[in-house]
Amino acid sequence: MSPKFHLISITLVLWILTSTPASAEVRVPRIFSDQMVLQQETSNAFWGWGTPGKNINVEASWGESVSTTVSPEGRWKLFLPTPSHGTGFQVTISGGNQIRLKNVAIGEVWLCAGQSNMGWSTGNSFEAEGETNVDLPGFRIFKSQREHWHEPLEESRDLLKRWKPCTPESAAETSAVSYYFGKTLHQHLKVPVGIIVQAYAGTPIEGWMPWQLQADDPRAIAHKEQMDINSRRQRGRGDTIEKGLATWQEEFAVYQRKIASGETMKNRFRVLQPPFITKPASLGHQYPAHIFNAMVYPIRPFGIRGMIWYQGERNSKNVPQAVHYETQIARLIGYYRSSWHELSAGNVSDDFPVQLTQLPSWNPPQQEPVEGLSAPWAANRESMRLASESLPNAGLVVSIDTGDEIALHPKNKKPIGIRHALLALNKTYRRVNIVGSGPRVTDYRRVGNRVTLTFGSIGSGLMAGRGENPDAFALADQNGSWHWAKATIDGNAVHLTAEDVRQPTGVRYAWAMNPSQRSLLYNREGLPASPFRTDSQPLFREDEDLMDVLKPEKPEGYVSKDWSRPAMPQAQANE
Repeated sequence: MSPKFHLISITLVLWILTSTPASAEVRVPRIFSDQMVLQQETSNAFWGWGTPGKNINVEASWGESVSTTVSPEGRWKLFLPTPSHGTGFQVTISGGNQIRLKNVAIGEVWLCAGQSNMGWSTGNSFEAEGETNVDLPGFRIFKSQREHWHEPLEESRDLLKRWKPCTPESAAETSAVSYYFGKTLHQHLKVPVGIIVQAYAGTPIEGWMPWQLQADDPRAIAHKEQMDINSRRQRGRGDTIEKGLATWQEEFAVYQRKIASGETMKNRFRVLQPPFITKPASLGHQYPAHIFNAMVYPIRPFGIRGMIWYQGERNSKNVPQAVHYETQIARLIGYYRSSWHELSAGNVSDDFPVQLTQLPSWNPPQQEPVEGLSAPWAANRESMRLASESLPNAGLVVSIDTGDEIALHPKNKKPIGIRHALLALNKTYRRVNIVGSGPRVTDYRRVGNRVTLTFGSIGSGLMAGRGENPDAFALADQNGSWHWAKATIDGNAVHLTAEDVRQPTGVRYAWAMNPSQRSLLYNREGLPASPFRTDSQPLFREDEDLMDVLKPEKPEGYVSKDWSRPAMPQAQANE
């Protein structure tokens, strides 16, 4: 058999595995399951497969019923109106056979996407013991296993994923950031909340967008070219496309047989998951579009209120890459919004809220007033801050007081999830009594050797994380050199001076890989200020040698410990 014919035959088998033949009965993706949460007070998309020409009817126990006809290609989609929030509903889908979805809830639905720190589980995080007795039937979780594919998938191959109510078991296995976000929202709003968790470790932002969206991006092009070079090398060593697809086919067949026989666990701790291809790189998880194809494409246009996003480590290996992230995240947000809006027939807003998670602290604690090429994460935080300020309906959650000096996957995820919830409560749900974010600079003035910064979002007032005043500010002199600044809080302002700076030319705050051990600036609601700068100095020069951030060596016997930070009294909902 020729390699070409072999590839065609494998592709045909995969199409059979992932498509519905014309004679099939009505079927829906697994995101439509018992315990699901539908977005309230809109028309939610339902879709699936069936016999061409067959009538499909979707009937809800709250009194709505809608119909459509299966297309010649065997697909259908319709939109089911939902009332205000509630639980205990049933949805029946008829099209020759019947599918009954039981204990359906109506409330608020959020997509939670990103790489490994978005996926990091509650059970492996600090304060996990506080969730061992949780029982919140109105809070529901839909979590996908990692998948990638080289073409858009109509349907995920994760055969075990389904909506689950919040129990100690489902809480422990899901994303900690998403869990604390959804739990806090649910307790404050007092309506059902559903989170759709799509996370994949080690993935660049290029993988989360269709290729055509970034085909003119020089850095995306360079990334793709490097992946293609790696792929050619791997194919030369025998890791061909044909071999990768054939191996996947064999492993997927084994996975299907295990599921059919009732197996659910790979071992005591890990759930069975569909196989994925690692070689060649052109089929791998870091190739452009491959995460989007398998983890976002199949769930659009399920009804959502908004999205929280935690990704960026993979795109912050050096400063130029981190600076470029501002352009990339803007493209991703724009496309997610426009495509979700179009595919949902306008029922998902074309400016739905997107909340970005700024990168936490990592590497040795800050010693210099400003770190340069050695601190690409500082540049990425700036990219996220600027994107959140320039894009409509975008927000930013600051996490520099979380992280770990050594571990790339810190365990202090709870503050991040709670801050996402507070931001959503204030900005999306208009809870004016909630302060949604930390202090933000609104004015910059220099008089003589003193700079005064005025802040908004101060809540009950400004405060230092340690001591009377913060010590993470730096001032630039006329030569562009940076010096530690003495900071004094004065109402909604911070005054800055430096002994060796007579005419300050710029301010930077917490500009380092790991500023966590400085005394940071907060409002009294326990929300930190974002790192920022007022200067316009280039963060890198094209002729400079780049410095890639390196993973610190873990000392023998190293045990992660949480850091102290001000309490967030708003986290607790009023009864």
